[in-house]
Amino acid sequence: MRHHAHSSNPPQGVVTTKQRPDRETLQRLFPYLWQYKWRVLAALTFMVGAKVANVSVPILLKNLIDDMSIKPGDPQAVLVVPVALLLVYGLLRLSVSAFTELRELVFAKATQGAARQIALETFQHLHGLSLRFHLERQTGGMTRDIERGVRGIESLISYSLYSVVPTLIEVALVLGILAIKFDVWFAGITLSALVLYIIFTISVTEWRTHFRRQANEFDSAAHTKAVDSLLNYETVKYFNNEAFEASRYDKSLEALRRARLKAQTSLSLLNTGQQLIIAVALVGMLWRATQGVVDGRMTLGDLVMINAFMIQLYIPLNFLGVLYREIKQSLTDLDRMFTLLEKEREVADAPHAPTLQLKGPPTVKFESVVFAYEPSRPILHGISFEIPAGKTVAVVGPSGSGKSTLARLLFRFYDVGSGAITLDGQDIRQVTQSSVRRAMGIVPQDTVLFNDTVRYNIAYGCTDASEAEVEQAARAAHIHDFIAATPKGYDTMVGERGLKLSGGEKQRVAIARTLLKNPPMVIFDEATSALDSANERAIQAELQSTAQNKTTLVIAHRLSTVVEAHEILVMELGRIVERGTHAALLAQGGVYARMWALQQQAD
Repeated sequence: MRHHAHSSNPPQGVVTTKQRPDRETLQRLFPYLWQYKWRVLAALTFMVGAKVANVSVPILLKNLIDDMSIKPGDPQAVLVVPVALLLVYGLLRLSVSAFTELRELVFAKATQGAARQIALETFQHLHGLSLRFHLERQTGGMTRDIERGVRGIESLISYSLYSVVPTLIEVALVLGILAIKFDVWFAGITLSALVLYIIFTISVTEWRTHFRRQANEFDSAAHTKAVDSLLNYETVKYFNNEAFEASRYDKSLEALRRARLKAQTSLSLLNTGQQLIIAVALVGMLWRATQGVVDGRMTLGDLVMINAFMIQLYIPLNFLGVLYREIKQSLTDLDRMFTLLEKEREVADAPHAPTLQLKGPPTVKFESVVFAYEPSRPILHGISFEIPAGKTVAVVGPSGSGKSTLARLLFRFYDVGSGAITLDGQDIRQVTQSSVRRAMGIVPQDTVLFNDTVRYNIAYGCTDASEAEVEQAARAAHIHDFIAATPKGYDTMVGERGLKLSGGEKQRVAIARTLLKNPPMVIFDEATSALDSANERAIQAELQSTAQNKTTLVIAHRLSTVVEAHEILVMELGRIVERGTHAALLAQGGVYARMWALQQQAD
């Protein structure tokens, strides 16, 4: 079956990375667990105690059988059998269970604590990555990686600490007892079988890990396609492409089915080989023990003890293949999450960066800013302009001229290629990103809302705002009456990405959210593009009122919304081709004047 190992290619769009050695993954995990070192040590102590008690059970059975050479009717039989057998045997069995439960109880906090901390760090790190990463990511596959990574921590600890390590301790104890009490053949057969079993299991499991990893990649691809399709439900319906989406999803499911069949076939091979090794070892041990009894070198109790040892030893060992496979899979899943956690931040704060210091509305300067999303396609070519403190500057121009890029650079979603952007003379690359974004508010062109209530989405601008403040912001954005008219009012759910609201309603929620934040600088990126003319005029007046005594950047297609700006910049192909007031630009008779004439004619 080895020739099928590379018969399937990874699904398109799934990023496969070279997995680090398992030792390095464990080294990354160890510090998270060592925070609970006393719990780790206590768990190990209880684990050893459980195995000592477990190994003592066959020894007890041997002694009982050997000592029960009592004649029928002897009064000692009443004492030996019930008291010794019931009390000691019961006590040992109880000890095994008690130590095992204590181990799991003590270590549960370490396991859950480590899983929580790593998941939280990964979540925070993903929020710290650049916009470029999030535009290129596949949300479904990435969330699946985090989910499997957290589950992998629990599985890794559960299988290794609760199964593999205890089994190894028990193997060591049994080998020691067999070697000391009987001839070396018993320990030799057991050890040889264990070594052969482990080598076979690891070799076959390593070979079949490729199939499991491939199945995971196809699983992530199928999940990604499903999530992406459901998130874009309306687009699918608009173009009547339900069958097309089902076909894409089915292709991923078919690839997943083939990969899982290969994984299952190789698992059957693994299990069959393991059973063969165990069966041969058991036959060899019992043959040797039976010969010893016949020759008088061993007692019947010895035979029972050896048989009990083998049963106790090989039952957990029988699952070693499954355990090893799951541990390897857990390490693979954990490695993928650590890979996300180690993803370098394209936009990072400078070491020991101070917070942005503002005494009021800032003066914003773009100084010879050059920027490109991709090196081969420059977007901005040496842009320079200034927004005086408390003033409004508007940027107009055709789509693709680089207007919205200005807002992304101000928020430091990307860093400029050359030049600088300053707020009150402070280069935004030299201060913390958090303080820069705290000083700004934006009403974006494409408003995306959380799948929560209207109140939650408005209050997102200031999470500790009171209900009165939320309502005041909604009134200012002219959406309060609409909210109040709904059956649940401010508790109305807006749906996935706000799809239950119209474009205009979403935009007014976004305006209310920014009004509630009340930052010293605001950016309106096509803030009224989804509104009708009546609401646009009403909100335009509100926005102008909001912009009073704030530094404001307005990005617009509709020139009627920017006529009151202190300065208007006209951009084409990443360059400022004209600048001035509305009246001055009309008098020039250039690009702005032609745009104005076209829009007036359309109106």
